[in-house]
Amino acid sequence: MPSPDPAPSSLRAVVTGAAGGIGAAIATRLAAQGCRVMVADIDGDRLGETAARIGAYAVPGDCASADGVARLIDAATAELGEIDAYFANAGIIGGAGLETPDEQWAATLDLNVMAHVRAARLLMPGWVARGHGRFVVTASAAGLLSMIGGAPYSVSKHAAVAFAEWLAITYGGKGIAVQALCPQGVQTAMLDQAGDLRDLLSAQGALTPEEVAGHVWDALQDNRFLILPHPQVADYYRFRATDTDAWLAGMQRLQAGWEALAARRDA
Repeated sequence: MPSPDPAPSSLRAVVTGAAGGIGAAIATRLAAQGCRVMVADIDGDRLGETAARIGAYAVPGDCASADGVARLIDAATAELGEIDAYFANAGIIGGAGLETPDEQWAATLDLNVMAHVRAARLLMPGWVARGHGRFVVTASAAGLLSMIGGAPYSVSKHAAVAFAEWLAITYGGKGIAVQALCPQGVQTAMLDQAGDLRDLLSAQGALTPEEVAGHVWDALQDNRFLILPHPQVADYYRFRATDTDAWLAGMQRLQAGWEALAARRDA
C-alpha cells in the first residue's frame, strides 16, 4: 500500500544551492513551517551559516556531478530517514552568447539540467514505491521566454522546464508532484552577475528571495506545476504561444535597446 502523502509542514526536504539567494530563502521558509531540512551548496562557509541560522543539516560540496548528487542523497537519507521533497535549486548563469566556450556551456548544462536528471534518477524508484514524493526545479522565466544576452542560461533553463514537464507527465500519475519555479528578476548575487541586464530585470520588478520563497510555499499547497512569482510571465508566455513572430519582434527591439545602452555606457 502507498504511504500517505505528507503535509507540506512535515516534509523532509533537501534544498540545493542553499548558501544564499532563493535556495536559502526556500530552506528558511521550510524550516520555519516545521519541515526537517538538509541544505547543500559548493560554498561551504555560507552554507554552514544558513544551516546554523535555521537549524538545518548541511552537506557542503558539488551539487551537480553524479558522485556529488549521490553523496547528498545518501547523507539526507541517513540523517532524515527518507526524502519527501527535493528542491533542485542550484544553478549558474554560464556566459553570454556564441563566444561562450564549450567548457562553459557544458558546465552550465551540467548544473542547470543534468544535476536534476541525476537526482531524479536516484529518487524516483523509491518515491514510486512509496506512492509519493515531490521534485521542485528552480528554472526561470528565461526557461519559458528566452533571455536576451544569456544563451547558455536560456537554453539550459528551457531544458530544465522540459525535464520537469517530462517528470510530471511520466510520474504524476504515480503520486509524484513535480513543479517548476520560473521567476523573473530576483535580488540575488546572480542578478548582480547579469551585468547590463540587471537594470532591465530590476525595472520589471525584482523580488526578494523571501518573496519568491513565499510563492513556493503557497504552491506546495495546491501542487500547481508552474510557480510564477511574477504573474506577468504568464501573459508573456501566452503571447509568445499565440503570436510568436510578434513576440520575437518585440524581443528584437528589446535586444536593440539593450545593445544601444551598452554602447553608450562604453563610449
